[in-house]
Amino acid sequence: MKPYRRRASTLSVRRTLRRRGAQPKVVALGGGMGLSASLAALRRITGDLTAVVTVADDGGSSGRLREELGVLPPGDLRKALAALCGDDDWGQTWARVIQHRFQSKGEINGHAVGNLLIVALWEQLGDPVQALDLVGRLLGAQGRVLPMSAVPLELQALVRGHDPERPDDVDTVRGQATVALTPGEVQSVHLVPNDPPAVPEAVEAVLDADWVVLGPGSWFSSVIPHLLVPGLLDALAETKARKVLSLNLAPQPGETEGFSPQRHLEVLGRHAPKLALDVVLADEAAVPDRESLADAAKRLGAAVELAPVAGPDGSAKHDPELLAAAYDRIFRMHGRIGPWR
Repeated sequence: MKPYRRRASTLSVRRTLRRRGAQPKVVALGGGMGLSASLAALRRITGDLTAVVTVADDGGSSGRLREELGVLPPGDLRKALAALCGDDDWGQTWARVIQHRFQSKGEINGHAVGNLLIVALWEQLGDPVQALDLVGRLLGAQGRVLPMSAVPLELQALVRGHDPERPDDVDTVRGQATVALTPGEVQSVHLVPNDPPAVPEAVEAVLDADWVVLGPGSWFSSVIPHLLVPGLLDALAETKARKVLSLNLAPQPGETEGFSPQRHLEVLGRHAPKLALDVVLADEAAVPDRESLADAAKRLGAAVELAPVAGPDGSAKHDPELLAAAYDRIFRMHGRIGPWR
């Protein structure tokens, strides 16, 4: 559990991969900005990258499109595609375009260009996976983006104290946006429908991976939902890939207010008691009790790796190059096979 202090540049990581002559197959599970941070790091160290994205968002532009058209919420899928755009002019231009939100006094206000593009292709092609692959080719995305399920899902949570006037009562809170901002204590989450089908391509990617990365991100609304899709959970149990869980840099207001790093592991374990992990990655400055974290990780079958992965501005955002260096080190030190295939 020794902290990792070297800051490796993107160029040096890529040179290391070229010298090895191979790249790992990596699947990253999550949603929102947490998954975007992980993808921005992972695309620096492998060209064989698949993002599997939660589809329970019901807020903002995604929620409006979902309610009006009955489609999957496109927002987290859009963010993942933007994170996979290259650093050249083409990639960065398209990343800005699909993230652009219209500002007006009409119905289009707040809609993201990428959301409208993705939904248009869904309607044209009738196949969410094929449409996302086409958007990825247009953007020059350095990896593939898949929804975890082909049906829109509703996140529900049991929350103690959701109503501040009834602090001891446990209520069912519906909707990802509401769960993420609850002032109460989330006890557990589940999906509706409670047995959603996994996208076959996502299951195949997990089974064929060398590494599966879970997190960082909103714990109850972006990370844990993947473990509530039976087909994905079965694939995670069956795959020969090694699994790394990347912890957040700080608790999130509302959803995980007051959570220690080890408590994040405990609630994940309660939702998927049969899931085994190999590595838990945490920022060395965000772990006040390393022994307790190591004990919680051990109960999931995992070792703890500490590394400086926070951005330099003091916010709770990961630095993509530092996170890339941490992942690269974990893949090399904990991998089963070498170089990769």
